[in-house]
Amino acid sequence: MSLPRTPMAVVFDMDGLLCDTEVVYRDAMTAALAEQGYEVSAPLFQSMIGLPGPAGDQKMVDHFGPDFPLERFNARVMVHVDAACEAGIALKAGVLELLDHLDELAVPRAIATSSSHRAVQAHLGHSGIIPRFDAILARGDYARGKPNPDPFLAAASRLGVAPQLCLALEDSHNGVRAAASAGMMTIMVPDLLDATEEMHGLCVRIARDLHEVEALLRTL
Repeated sequence: MSLPRTPMAVVFDMDGLLCDTEVVYRDAMTAALAEQGYEVSAPLFQSMIGLPGPAGDQKMVDHFGPDFPLERFNARVMVHVDAACEAGIALKAGVLELLDHLDELAVPRAIATSSSHRAVQAHLGHSGIIPRFDAILARGDYARGKPNPDPFLAAASRLGVAPQLCLALEDSHNGVRAAASAGMMTIMVPDLLDATEEMHGLCVRIARDLHEVEALLRTL
């Protein structure tokens, strides 16, 4: 399947799409919960993928109850995540090649993430790719997080391109919902979440990896 329009800009999610951090957070949450005598279920973690931090916090409290030690849990999660970041987070397959191709085409691009600007630096700083983006939209740069369209609408505005002319690349269900509701052509590149029937309906394509996205853009 080709794209309905030639993209004038590309908006990337970060975690699980540009860098292999979803598994880092899953393992960090598992370890932090075990330290306090809890277990994380796969459905709980999966429901949190792509959500901003406060929304994820609420899911934890809803699941474990009002006595759940949220602050201590979050602090321990960050200890584990920071250790992984210090060692360096791997980029996902095809990131560099896709950015090289966008450079060739002179197509502007942005990151629209539910994470903080601190997390952007921690997750991508070692890779050196941050300067290759024209805009970084992180938590605090928009009113409502994913699955609301605000992060993607803010990215389109920052790039000066109409949302309908932007291609959004996402790995999470909440991210796909956000991008599609912003009116962007959306491609899901699954990471820890499979593409559901809903995702197939919202996306113009489900891609195996970013190499496949690059190949698609070369056909336009």
